[in-house]
Amino acid sequence: MAKVRILTERDLRRIVPLDPIAVQCVESAFHSLATKAVMMPPIMRLEIPEYRGEVDVKAAYVPGIEGFAVKVSPGFFDNPKIGLPSVNGLMVLLSSVTGLMQGLLLDNGYLTNVRTAAAGAVAAKHLARKDASVAAIVGTGVQARLQLEALAMVRPIREARIWGRTPSKAQTVARELSAKFGFPIMAHADLRTAVAGSHIIVTTTPSAMPILKAAWMEPGQHITAMGADAEHKNEIDPMAIARADLYVADSLKQTRRLGELHHAIAAGLVTDKAIFPELGELIAVSKPGRTSEMQITMADLTGTGIQDTSIASLAFSRAEATGVGIVVES
Repeated sequence: MAKVRILTERDLRRIVPLDPIAVQCVESAFHSLATKAVMMPPIMRLEIPEYRGEVDVKAAYVPGIEGFAVKVSPGFFDNPKIGLPSVNGLMVLLSSVTGLMQGLLLDNGYLTNVRTAAAGAVAAKHLARKDASVAAIVGTGVQARLQLEALAMVRPIREARIWGRTPSKAQTVARELSAKFGFPIMAHADLRTAVAGSHIIVTTTPSAMPILKAAWMEPGQHITAMGADAEHKNEIDPMAIARADLYVADSLKQTRRLGELHHAIAAGLVTDKAIFPELGELIAVSKPGRTSEMQITMADLTGTGIQDTSIASLAFSRAEATGVGIVVES
């Protein structure tokens, strides 16, 4: 009989914090995507429009890693109105050798939050100016907070601006994060003002209409767009991709289908055959990243199954080493 280790969100918060090791884990995942024969099927998505719901299923097999993850990630964006989180989910880790279940990670979306924030840090590490110190965060949810936390691990952030559709919520987030990080964080009612003069802009919303305009982009800025993980989502003016000096995808196959690139293609601003570098290729140094302090760079992060396999494998190995969780026979 197979033994399965069951880990709750509380267990996983103890053993997999958002820290430099988590960032390195995700960075290694992108490197593998560029250098190994990774098997990563297209995302399966189930839409439940009457409740503003969607469910994504992601998976990836990485040669050399003993397990592979299958993640089920629901997002129901009206849930906060009834006092529930908008995102939850779980990951199943199976043996790459036998296919038997090894772990059931009941993370409620926690590991997804960690690996998504870590991916933002990896993008900034390889694309933002080394002296980037002013960040503009678009959004006020969990990912907005985590993106800033992760960003501060890879760049010398000394000031941040927060913008959200609800100004009072932006003020609350700014106040809480200022106390946590110890550098000034201001809420801005006007997005254009928030991004003006910033070195790094991170968009973290589920918006279906562009909120960041191409005309606002300034030389030397880096933009990380991580909200467009479904075909209808679109945070960035499609013209921004045509205007950027360097556009980088987490997975070009995915961003052509559902990322910000997808909208630039639909608008006729970029051809569907255009070749762009992927983040893993920059990490592996097989393609160049930023080559000038004045370049405008953009990372289009749609979320990949390889990130899930990597973070789930890290969690499982730490749980095995420390005895965290409950082991049952299946």
